Amino acid sequence: MNNLKEYLIPFVGLKIGKHQFDYQIDNTFFKNFDYDEFNAVSVKVNIVLEKKSTMLELDFKHKGTVNVPCDVSGEEFDLPIKGKWKLLVKFGDVFNNDNEELLILPHGEFQVNVAQYIYESIVLSVPLRRVHPGIKDGSLTDVIDKLESLSPKEQREEQNNDIDPRWENLKKLLTDK
Repeated sequence: MNNLKEYLIPFVGLKIGKHQFDYQIDNTFFKNFDYDEFNAVSVKVNIVLEKKSTMLELDFKHKGTVNVPCDVSGEEFDLPIKGKWKLLVKFGDVFNNDNEELLILPHGEFQVNVAQYIYESIVLSVPLRRVHPGIKDGSLTDVIDKLESLSPKEQREEQNNDIDPRWENLKKLLTDK
């Protein structure tokens, strides 16, 4: 986590008003969190910090792509993601980050670490079910054909064709009454 010093925003020397911070996120950022679900990451994060007399407002916006495997076919593809998040920073006696939209820093603090918030906003913007766009529009035909050949419908039909003749004789006994 020592590699995340660039995500510390010192707000003490800033004037009251809006200040912009831009970050380009790649795989090395996620290695600091031991997160390896993404094959490749290229996300641009924009943070607008508005300093007020008694608190800070941070507006996070991110947009980019993450390379992930498809949950249906296993093919890797670039998934476009985007999102935004707002965080209020107030000052109090003790540190408290229990609320996801409110961070309380001790009165003597002079900087805020935004790395965890960037990490969470990117990971949470990836959908739970990741489906390759080629499967949705039908352009990934070789994978679709393979999936259709392995579908359970065809297996049921094959099982129905191979019925043991002894069962057929027992069925006739039920219908002959």
